[in-house]
Amino acid sequence: MSPSSRYRVDAAQSRIDPSVTTVLTQTVARLLLVPIFMVALAILVKGYADVGDGFSAGVVAALGVLLQDVAFGYRAIGRLAIVRLAPYGALAGVLIALGVTFVPVLTGEPLLRHRPEAGQPVAHLGALELITPVLFDIGVFLVVFGFAVGVIGIIARMHPRPIGASRGTGATGGDEG
Repeated sequence: MSPSSRYRVDAAQSRIDPSVTTVLTQTVARLLLVPIFMVALAILVKGYADVGDGFSAGVVAALGVLLQDVAFGYRAIGRLAIVRLAPYGALAGVLIALGVTFVPVLTGEPLLRHRPEAGQPVAHLGALELITPVLFDIGVFLVVFGFAVGVIGIIARMHPRPIGASRGTGATGGDEG
């Protein structure tokens, strides 16, 4: 197979044939998954000392899942626990964010009341202060990540790969022209 025939464009759908996934692509994707999640966690935590927040962290983590989908196909990443549990995480994130937002109202305080209040002692986890904005950002992270992974899954299921396309063989699973 010539290198140019590996990147055939399907005229009917005008997209690159997904069977061009290589062993190198899969290896790089596999090696980058944990560092991508670590960067997402750093963005989530660093948001209180510098620029960053739960939304950005959720997007970065979802991009790590998207990279796995490009390299391996949705059937392969669908077996990952983090992908299977993402919709439940989104639900938990909504409940956390709503809880942080509306529980103060039940006690007669304004929405999104900051706890602990200024001047009160704060619990720490390492350098991270455990305050209500951190909990709210964790909820936002879970919502964004769960939603994005769900959308990735819907799109991936709409465009399934041919048999053998996610194995890194370059085979199209059909007749070569």
